[in-house]
Amino acid sequence: MARDDWRARVELGEEEHAHGLLGRLGLGLSSEAARLAEELVEHRLVASREGGTVFLYADSRAQLDQAIVVLEAELEEGDLQPEHVTVEHWLSDEGRWDDEPPEADGAPASGAEGAGAWEVRVECSTVEDAEALVERLDRDGYGAVRRFRFVIAGSASREEAEELARRLHGEVERAPSVWEVLPRNPFAVVGSIFPGGSGTPL
Repeated sequence: MARDDWRARVELGEEEHAHGLLGRLGLGLSSEAARLAEELVEHRLVASREGGTVFLYADSRAQLDQAIVVLEAELEEGDLQPEHVTVEHWLSDEGRWDDEPPEADGAPASGAEGAGAWEVRVECSTVEDAEALVERLDRDGYGAVRRFRFVIAGSASREEAEELARRLHGEVERAPSVWEVLPRNPFAVVGSIFPGGSGTPL
């Protein structure tokens, strides 16, 4: 089933500010942001970073708008002033985000809801690869969700998650990472929160 892909691009300028924001989103929201995030807890929204820019991915505009409210509370708590916050919609027929010119190459993105106490988080090369991976994981009995070209697969134990990550290693662009899910946090960080980190908080 086709799904929508939306993202917020949060340009913070400084890489250390982007690291800080990603850490706050992934490891523990402030009390105000956590209160605002209550309605998002059942959804797994992906947060990632490139340089001084943080991206939030959702599968509907309504989810993204809610996530931006949480984001704004976290920015205020961290005394961070973004240069820009841009909402973008993925145009699947054209393979690009709607604020990119038609000739620009877009990165390929959304998913079935599934979560466990532990998660394997994967960044795929294209939306199509991510969709195929979600279908395969669903067939194998894993609850899987896709947000743009990121896939999150839930599992009941760390051992099961690590075994799945080993199975997927070499099949995807970047090695999967294993994360313990924090209670009451809707944001799943893909990639390392800390400079030089492995991608897993453990």
